Amino acid sequence: MADRRYVRRFGRSERLQHLVLLVTFLGLAATGLPLLFSDAAWARPMAQLLGGFGVTGTLHRIFAASLIAVSLVHVSWIALRVLRGERGVLWGPTSLVPQPRDLVELYRHVRWFLWRGPKPAFDRYTYWEKFDYLAVFWGMVIIGGSGLMLWFPEFFARFLPGWAFNVALLVHGEEALLAVGFIVTIHFFNSHMRPRKFPMDMVMFTGVVPEEEYARERPLEYARLKSKAALEALLAPPPDPRFERRARLGGGVAIAVGLMLFVLIVVASLTR
Repeated sequence: MADRRYVRRFGRSERLQHLVLLVTFLGLAATGLPLLFSDAAWARPMAQLLGGFGVTGTLHRIFAASLIAVSLVHVSWIALRVLRGERGVLWGPTSLVPQPRDLVELYRHVRWFLWRGPKPAFDRYTYWEKFDYLAVFWGMVIIGGSGLMLWFPEFFARFLPGWAFNVALLVHGEEALLAVGFIVTIHFFNSHMRPRKFPMDMVMFTGVVPEEEYARERPLEYARLKSKAALEALLAPPPDPRFERRARLGGGVAIAVGLMLFVLIVVASLTR
């Protein structure tokens, strides 16, 4: 539609960070699963496709270092915004920090699912988006921490007992499986496969969303922006069709890879 207006929801920095997170997460999953399920029928062919088990392990560490790097960049980016006095980063309607109102929205959402009440009105971020966001921090601490122990055992053995490495090996693998399962079944559905979004939500790739869609999905923030006459400053040109096609193709490949990895996990778990 030529007269459709678009609202800027995410900036270039946020989209770039998400892209690196997407690539490194799928890379870690694709290289970690053959190592974790090395006795599965598909593990050796998959590792050979990547160059063998040795190369697979090296790639896994490269993806891990990249994910740690982008995580540190993200935390530094948040800290810089706080130091600059940017309001709303750590609390308020535009913050990704969970707040009491998220519990209220969750309760009302469940009632709506059960046809016991109206659909709740959401602000800039929903309660499930905040959960997805904080899950990354949990994964970095648990999976990243245990991975570093296994990567540099000589260093950590200076102050940790031997049994801690057995725990780290178990935690690293199980939490990684949980992360892959959650991303593919919950995050993919909430972001791309739910009604009105299927087959893909392009906002994290293009950064913009149609105004009518924004008003429907984020009515509280939309009303606040309108009341403050701040909406006009967020209006943006429509996404470039060529870029959108490339982004849709890349996103489709990412979803397909994630689903394939999830299937491999199920197959390996059932045949053990």
